Amino acid sequence: MSQAEFAKRMDGAIDALKKDFAGLRTGRASPNLLDPVMVDAYGSIMPLSQVATVSVPEPRLLSVQVWDKGMVKAVEKGIADANLGLNPQADGQTVRVRIPDLTTERRAELVKVAHKYAETARVAVRNVRRDGMEALKGQKKNGQLSEDALKKEETAMQKLTDDHIKKIDDMLAAKEKEVMTV
Repeated sequence: MSQAEFAKRMDGAIDALKKDFAGLRTGRASPNLLDPVMVDAYGSIMPLSQVATVSVPEPRLLSVQVWDKGMVKAVEKGIADANLGLNPQADGQTVRVRIPDLTTERRAELVKVAHKYAETARVAVRNVRRDGMEALKGQKKNGQLSEDALKKEETAMQKLTDDHIKKIDDMLAAKEKEVMTV
């Protein structure tokens, strides 16, 4: 595998972290806030996005337009059961979700969750580095790389890893600031 392929795998960890962070509530309404919501629909459990459209008509309000009128109760229950601290209210074929103010305790909890997400991303990046280092050692063993080339490639792999870890740390710092200030 080339450096570019390892970089792409590391970028995947950062993309996953962005998605995780998008779902963290910061006091402002975001359609991604309801991404983890699963709905019991038509005899199976499916993501909310497959039964409704989520929009943000106001900064502190989410509007969930349910496509099938018979699914409104299931969507309401799915949002309530998702443990997001939200209280959905049905209004015809629309479910409105007010975003309450965050308490100091809740903000601290969200920061802890953000740290957990960031650590998961760091571990993923380190695993890619480990795979890369093993691949390089295998190439040296097979005679495809000289000792000097191995050192050069290992240094490049470490720099790639350090750059991605720094991106993760920067994203975490920005998310922490966003959660703590409103």
